[in-house]
Amino acid sequence: MKVSLNWLSDHLDLSSYTTAELDDLLTFAGVEVEGIEDTGVDIDHLVVAEVLSSDKHPDADKLSVCQVNDGSGKPRQIVCGAKNYKAGDKVPLALPGCELGGGFKIKEGKLRGVPSLGMLCSASELGLEAESDGLLILSPDATPGQPIRELFDRDVIFDLEITPNRPDLLSHLGMARELAALSGKELKGVKDHTGSETPVKTAESSEIRIEDEAVCPFYTGRWIRGVKIGPSPEWLADKLRAIGLRPINNVVDITNYVLMEMGQPLHAFDLAKLDGGIVVRPAKEGETFLALDEETYTLKAGDLVIADQSKAVALGGVMGGEDSGVTDETTDILLESAYFNPSAIRRTARRLVLHSDSSYRFERGVDPAQIIGASDLATRLIVELAGGTPDKELVVCGEAPSNPVPVSLDPNHCRRLMGHHVKDSEIDGILSSLGLSKLDGNEWEIPSYRRDLERPADLIEEVARVYGLEKIPSTIQAWFSSPSKTDGDYDFSRTLKLRLSGMGLHEAVTLKLISDNQLADGLGVAGKGLSPVRVKNPLNDEQSILRPSLIPGLLASAERNLRMGNADLRLFEIGRVFSATPKGQEIEKDHLGVVMTGYGQPTTWHQTKPAALDIFDLRGVLEALCPGEDLVLAPVENEGLILAAEVSLGKGAKAGVAGILTPARARDLGLEAPVFVAELDLKKLASVLRKTVRFEELPRFPAVTRDVAIEAPMDLDNGKVVQFLRTRQEPLLTDFSLVSVFSDPSGEKIAADRKSLAYSLTYRSAEKTLASGEVDGAHRKILEALKKELPVEFR
Repeated sequence: MKVSLNWLSDHLDLSSYTTAELDDLLTFAGVEVEGIEDTGVDIDHLVVAEVLSSDKHPDADKLSVCQVNDGSGKPRQIVCGAKNYKAGDKVPLALPGCELGGGFKIKEGKLRGVPSLGMLCSASELGLEAESDGLLILSPDATPGQPIRELFDRDVIFDLEITPNRPDLLSHLGMARELAALSGKELKGVKDHTGSETPVKTAESSEIRIEDEAVCPFYTGRWIRGVKIGPSPEWLADKLRAIGLRPINNVVDITNYVLMEMGQPLHAFDLAKLDGGIVVRPAKEGETFLALDEETYTLKAGDLVIADQSKAVALGGVMGGEDSGVTDETTDILLESAYFNPSAIRRTARRLVLHSDSSYRFERGVDPAQIIGASDLATRLIVELAGGTPDKELVVCGEAPSNPVPVSLDPNHCRRLMGHHVKDSEIDGILSSLGLSKLDGNEWEIPSYRRDLERPADLIEEVARVYGLEKIPSTIQAWFSSPSKTDGDYDFSRTLKLRLSGMGLHEAVTLKLISDNQLADGLGVAGKGLSPVRVKNPLNDEQSILRPSLIPGLLASAERNLRMGNADLRLFEIGRVFSATPKGQEIEKDHLGVVMTGYGQPTTWHQTKPAALDIFDLRGVLEALCPGEDLVLAPVENEGLILAAEVSLGKGAKAGVAGILTPARARDLGLEAPVFVAELDLKKLASVLRKTVRFEELPRFPAVTRDVAIEAPMDLDNGKVVQFLRTRQEPLLTDFSLVSVFSDPSGEKIAADRKSLAYSLTYRSAEKTLASGEVDGAHRKILEALKKELPVEFR
């Protein structure tokens, strides 16, 4: 919401505050200031000009050649494309040398062969409005040659974010009340807005009839006849422009002024376009409505319309109708001021994606006590600025919601909750400044515009907020507790997430409920003899089982990503899985799930065909996740995987399963590339990884490498060789890696049931440079032990 400092000055004197001080005052009171803008016109070589004549351009149908009086004593010729002016109008003139927004500098020139010695300006070109149609027509009292900056007062506009529980701040009067309480300044100019002495009469059914009191409990109408529609006076137009609203005509501008002044939306109907009296009724299913935004909306039975005897003329609380709005030909109007149920208005506005300043306030709740006062203020302004004769009585239908119930506040409880001693007189003074009235004892009467105050805690919050939270000294109310197992589990999970994110994986959060069709994706990680846990009363068939594995949810996420055009995926999730023993005992565990598919790198102009992900990318993720640990992948049978491995850490601790999803299942999901999955038990992972990390200094002496090629049976997997080398107590062996694997199904180069494995072994001493003989001796010992331990031959 935009608030004008000049407008606020109508209600209280803030001249002693700087802009920065007002910013702090609002911020510390809980009103978020999103932006501050200094407005007005401060442009050199921009003056008032009077249009003397306007003739058609000889060579352009859409241009006119104007002669204007710029105060210099002789006419100045300007070529103009606008059509909304006439001779005698006063308009802004940018003289040569004038620089408008965006660095646009005015120069003398020719337009279609006709000299133009400047430019006539619109409000948007001066920065007064976001959009405008035609020239800005100035006050007739403006003097030709007068600098434009003298016509527009400088202002400060605060862009505020108002929380939903404070609809009373959605107006200048409401913000003035708040600032008066915060600053101790006297509030003024409010008495004229009460409408307490306005004569009213109960509506006859032919005038106003409410058919849905649950959505509209109170509706008022004022008939005003003989109005003259025209431009608004400068003071009114300037106020609206200051907060970003475009002046339209005097009657519409008055309704907008009252909206921004009091927070009460109003609407003016053209009486000539109404067929009989007003009926506030539910919309008919499928009924259509042409709104002021020139869009046609199809309504549902839950929507509320303001109708005449034949058609809907407004969408209650949201927007008026195009066919019943005020135009230049309007002479008689019906002024609406009403109260609508917030939830009903919110539901309609969101369903139709139709939001307005009125719906924004009705959705949060307006002050029922000012409905009549707002109508009265608008009526007085219409009579003053547009003429006309209003009916003596305001016609009302229904009853406005009652005032909030009183709230009791014990001053001692207030002090205890604040943790600070505040005097009784200070508490009473703060609450009174906010508009509350003290009753007998500790009871406080709540003003109608503060319906958010329902409990003693609400009053205490107001006292603390106005007193100043920064004035309350900080105190320690509790001591730090020692770390718990829950803290450790959270920290470990967080560490894993950071590691995986750093490796380019994206965290997914999936539902804990899956369907029967997804059970096969669970990879059997829950454990042998365990069964899934079924929901007794599922919402639907797709959410009938508590997940025994994270993989089904991750695969469903991968499927959705693919449908949205994202085929390169690296997803992980840390979450809880569920299973049950044969005796019905439920077991809950925390798991880590990983799903990878697609390309390893994005496609670029220099790498049009990047390498696809493979099983070693998955292994690399697991190894990087567990630095310094013995990671062993042993072959295992799994129906859901074509290449499955049991993942073990440390001293053979079985932590989970990894592998490649079967092509048939991948195709069912719409995934064309191979899909690599892994799921680990988080508790087993933590038991291995939760230990102190020790850093070693970089080696100072060079390393020496030796290669070895071994011939082994086809069923001897690399993991056994790796396990042997890791457990070998050879101090000089610091690293090793598998270099190549070779086999020949034909049996020509090597027996068909055997394979060749080549390894590179690295030797290094932390104390000296190794001699060749030392390396040879250590290498020979390892080979001899390897041949004794495993069925291998050296090539």
